[in-house]
Amino acid sequence: MKYCLAIDIGASSGRHIVGWKENGEVKTEAVCRFPNGVIEDNGYLVWDVDALLSHVKAGIDRALERFPGIASLSIDTWGCDYVLLRGDEEVRPCFAYRDSRTEAVIPAAHERLPFEKLYCRTGCQFQPFNTIYQLCDDLQRGRLEGVTDFLMVPEYLMWKLTGKKRREYTNATTTGLVNAETGEFDLEIVRKLGLPENLFPRLSQPGSVAGEYQGIKVALCATHDTASAVEGIPMEGEQLYISSGTWSLLGVKSPVPHTGEKSREANYSNEGGVGYIRYQKNIMGMWIVNRLRDELCPDKPFPDIAADAEASAFDGTVDANAQCFLAPDSMKDAFDRTLDAKPQTIGDYFRCAYCSLALSYRDAIRELEENTGRTYETLYIVGGGAKNAFLNQLTGEATGKQVVALPIEATALGNLKIQMEGVVSC
Repeated sequence: MKYCLAIDIGASSGRHIVGWKENGEVKTEAVCRFPNGVIEDNGYLVWDVDALLSHVKAGIDRALERFPGIASLSIDTWGCDYVLLRGDEEVRPCFAYRDSRTEAVIPAAHERLPFEKLYCRTGCQFQPFNTIYQLCDDLQRGRLEGVTDFLMVPEYLMWKLTGKKRREYTNATTTGLVNAETGEFDLEIVRKLGLPENLFPRLSQPGSVAGEYQGIKVALCATHDTASAVEGIPMEGEQLYISSGTWSLLGVKSPVPHTGEKSREANYSNEGGVGYIRYQKNIMGMWIVNRLRDELCPDKPFPDIAADAEASAFDGTVDANAQCFLAPDSMKDAFDRTLDAKPQTIGDYFRCAYCSLALSYRDAIRELEENTGRTYETLYIVGGGAKNAFLNQLTGEATGKQVVALPIEATALGNLKIQMEGVVSC
């Protein structure tokens, strides 16, 4: 029996999941879970990459105790964030995408290269935390002096395991620096922004081997977690998907990028998949629900929260994608300031959050169908949000689509699938 290990790290937690094939089916077992989250450091929001690496190694050790024959492993994480290196020395800190440091540099970046031209070349949606703007901030602060490499978070962790530096395609497409047609870093963009060209070598595709760790092949999966999640969805034909986690990633597989004016105005992104483009939009997800829970009822189970929301008669909604919900000091206060009628109960707040998310899905799907010129019947939902039957019901009612909720570890399954098909013969 050959085993593969998927290390899937999200913004709030990580997990080690071992997979193997048995009678033609992929079987999995979670062997380790660990916490993650942004921390504050001198007024900035950053990641504790040392703790992440420690958790990664400890989980590998635990997996080997349970499954001594692990043949390969791979790591996926969220996109946009990275670690700078001067040779083999890290440039700290590793900033988190929720930090607001890029706000001041975005106008200057767009003066050098207007967003309309950026989008036409990359098809990458505008987000203030896109890597392109983070690097512009680094350049302005002098953090790029003497820098030899920048590695996205999963690439950094795999370098720490193997000593090999590789840049993987799907995560690179979250940077806003990859040409949508060529699938490589766009050096014209790099030059116009004044970024060091040596930081942008050729990219590697999912399925290639990066090195070894304790005799285990370390492979490149689709290291952007959403790219792995889409690979893990047992989807019939071209249908809509939502990877529902801290963020909701809503989109479809597309054979070609869509970089026209309508897509730009709707802020859709063209990101790398395994042999296709993920035409998708990054919209608010369970972040607002999780933050409300942290404030209002941290010990209450989510099924009970959903029941309270379903029992509520509150009919107010908010724009779930408004800037005020991105990183507020108090999520409750952000709702209170936005709504005309203030919620009175815990159930009111959560009903408002769930209904607002469903409406944001509806609006995004309408844009997507107009931009692609197609109508889709089915909406697949994976990730943590797929477990919420009430939110799935609201989503079906708001969108008019057949909702297929798959409460599976889709990201880990996609990670494992690439290892099994491209690295290890299972």
